[in-house]
Amino acid sequence: MNMISKLQAMLEAGQDNALLRFTLGSQLLKLGEQQAAIQHLRAAVLHDPGYSAAWKTLGKALQESGDYAAARDVYLQGIEAAGRKGDMQAAREMSVFLRRTEKALADSD
Repeated sequence: MNMISKLQAMLEAGQDNALLRFTLGSQLLKLGEQQAAIQHLRAAVLHDPGYSAAWKTLGKALQESGDYAAARDVYLQGIEAAGRKGDMQAAREMSVFLRRTEKALADSD
């Protein structure tokens, strides 16, 4: 049983929390399954709105799926969440990703 199968089995058994959803979403994203990853990463930030890494990874998944407008919104929310927690490194990283996303949006117009 691979890691994704194990995580999905945990979820199906009733274990549902931010870390489980983040890990599952991250693993799916590594496999290029952006839509499935987005679903789990959105659940992660619903469980824990202050989870900076989940916001950052959700933004990445949205970018990779081509949804730059949604990625921009997620990065903005993630920067705010990271700032509230004092996670300045994550806020800085998401600010860089936000600028790239805004450039991609501008280039597509």
